[in-house]
Amino acid sequence: MIRFWTIPTCAALFAAAACSPPVTTEAPPPAGDPVVTPAPAPPPPPEAAPAATAPARPSPPRPAARTPVAPAREPVPNTAAAPPIVREPAPPQPTAHEATIASGTELPLELLTSLSSETAAVETEVQARLTQAVTVHGETLIPSGATLTGSVTEVERSGRVQGRAHLAMRFTDVRFSGQRHRLETQPLSFDAEATKKQDATKVGAGAGIGAVIGGILGGGKGAATGAAIGGAAGGGAVLATRGKEVELASGTSLTAVLASPLRMTVDD
Repeated sequence: MIRFWTIPTCAALFAAAACSPPVTTEAPPPAGDPVVTPAPAPPPPPEAAPAATAPARPSPPRPAARTPVAPAREPVPNTAAAPPIVREPAPPQPTAHEATIASGTELPLELLTSLSSETAAVETEVQARLTQAVTVHGETLIPSGATLTGSVTEVERSGRVQGRAHLAMRFTDVRFSGQRHRLETQPLSFDAEATKKQDATKVGAGAGIGAVIGGILGGGKGAATGAAIGGAAGGGAVLATRGKEVELASGTSLTAVLASPLRMTVDD
């Protein structure tokens, strides 16, 4: 039976054995040689305290390395012939020249506007068509069919006792091929027919009828009285009747005359 008091004793023995120096088996140095004791190693120097680190400054950028440039080579001359340059011909420039139609030149016209001295007024528009081209030295300056425009310049109605109807007009421009040219013609004047012969016939007829009636009723004296009464009656008919008016229907042929030279620019 193991006794409990032996356990502490064994533990003490093991501890003593562990703490005792180890037994060396080296031979002692020979006699007469001094024993050299190695010098103790110097203690390591104390570590230097770390210096305070300053903030790192950015290093300046390094210049980029230059790529070596190869020497330029001389261009090889081109020995091929240059192609000919073809240029389109410029379009022909329009040309024109001046031409003049002398004053006094006649312009045969056909009236396109109906006119009457009874209804027309000054400045009433009038139109006519040229029925024959106007040429100068063989060159046509105004073609046939050109339209002339003008206006009424004078108008008078016929009077009851005397005075005939009167109407006048003139043309101021001509249009053809989309162009307008100013011109001036002499006035075209028209007067109504005289009616004096007809008036005398009316008075004479009235006097004759009165004389016949007076002769039947009262002899010679009655004939004279009847002629006077009949003449008075005939004169009253003349006073009550106007003369003829100027009437110009559409299609009437007219001839206008240039009052001044007409200068025109004609395209070639």
